[in-house]
Amino acid sequence: MSDRAMSGAIRLAARTIGDAGPRVVFVHGLFGQGRNWTTIARRLAEDGRRVTLLDLPNHGHSPWTDRVDYLHMAELVAAELTDFGEPVTLVGHSMGGKVAMQLALRHLDVLRALVVVDVAPTDYPETGGRTDDPDEEASPFAAFIAAMQRIDLTGLTGREEADAALRTAVPSDMVRAFLLQSLVRDGVGPDGGWRWRLNLDTLARDLGELRRFPDPPAGATFDGPVLWIAGASSTYVLDRDRARMDELFPATRLVRIKHAGHWVHSEQPEVFLETLRRFLDGVERGSGRAEADR
Repeated sequence: MSDRAMSGAIRLAARTIGDAGPRVVFVHGLFGQGRNWTTIARRLAEDGRRVTLLDLPNHGHSPWTDRVDYLHMAELVAAELTDFGEPVTLVGHSMGGKVAMQLALRHLDVLRALVVVDVAPTDYPETGGRTDDPDEEASPFAAFIAAMQRIDLTGLTGREEADAALRTAVPSDMVRAFLLQSLVRDGVGPDGGWRWRLNLDTLARDLGELRRFPDPPAGATFDGPVLWIAGASSTYVLDRDRARMDELFPATRLVRIKHAGHWVHSEQPEVFLETLRRFLDGVERGSGRAEADR
């Protein structure tokens, strides 16, 4: 296991698990970091793969930037993949899935295959409205950011206090624990203060950009094997999205995992891992096939 140092121009923090074999790279979603995929990465490495976990800018150990947009993130990830000197299978969840799609449509030479997790190549509304359900909830991400920003880090006594402060805006224990992974303490004693690894101000300002899916280059497609994994209980990938998915990614196989929502890899980790393994086995054999909807 090794950490890549950042130097010169913006470099993304990266950690690789496994010493040899086909390379798989993960890019996380909004508020996440590469370490979120550690358990799955270790299992894939046990199968004989090298798995690299990237921190996107303004998240984890990667640098903060003055803007947050998909094309910029896709170029930064493409630079990292180019350094590997071999095509990779790129796995992206949510925001990371949009980054991965934008990269695939612009840098075909660095990818062997693509896995998109619970996001579609479309714009997402700020106030819900992806289905005809009148009770569909609006996107909670702005509320999450506001709740994190309201925490007084100078007077914070511990992680339990931060958890309590987030409970109203973030009722899910799983999601609160996920967010609090980015709350860290520098040192101990009276000089050890708390900080967010997330660039909350910039993320809040540019959240509208993250709801978008920028237009790809005219006529661009990625014709390599693509696995789309969606939570069956999620509204992020709907039947009406399929035409655009197939237009841009004609070799797509869609798998819906039962009893899972947007964080499908956390809610059904074993089913997710087995679905991903079968796809990777097919890619590495040259078939790139995945099972149909489940």
